[in-house]
Amino acid sequence: MMEATKAAKAQSRGSGMTTTQGSPGAGTTPATRGRTTIADGVVAKIAGMAAREVPGIHSLGGGLARTMGAVRERVPGGRATSVTRGVKVEVGERQAAVDLSLVVEYGVAITDTVGEVRENVITAVERMTGLEVVEVNVAVTDVHLPDEEEEEEAGAVRVQ
Repeated sequence: MMEATKAAKAQSRGSGMTTTQGSPGAGTTPATRGRTTIADGVVAKIAGMAAREVPGIHSLGGGLARTMGAVRERVPGGRATSVTRGVKVEVGERQAAVDLSLVVEYGVAITDTVGEVRENVITAVERMTGLEVVEVNVAVTDVHLPDEEEEEEAGAVRVQ
């Protein structure tokens, strides 16, 4: 029994992470005994994935972040698209705040789409982490036009 407790404590240690701790007692469950740590990056990934699930979202990130990401993707050995691009989070012991920067597709109702993004992010983060999401701030930085895809594709295939 003592070895299992030591192993659980060693497994739950981390730095730069949110920590919640249960209080020991006769009425507690095994889930509340011990500490759970959730890294800021985990919350950022959950929020980024949840935002991308909403129809009408073209991409996340502002102009410079998207440009740099596109360059990195085209360089051999470069990183693939980052799930956390355009996502910033602040995570406390029991709460989280999320800031998103996104590009919407032309023709969608921006306020409705942003409302769906906000709802989806809150639901996903709270369900998966147990943290209360106190706010989701959204900055719509651009509108993606249908003819922009043709221009992007033509520029990508210049040299073979």
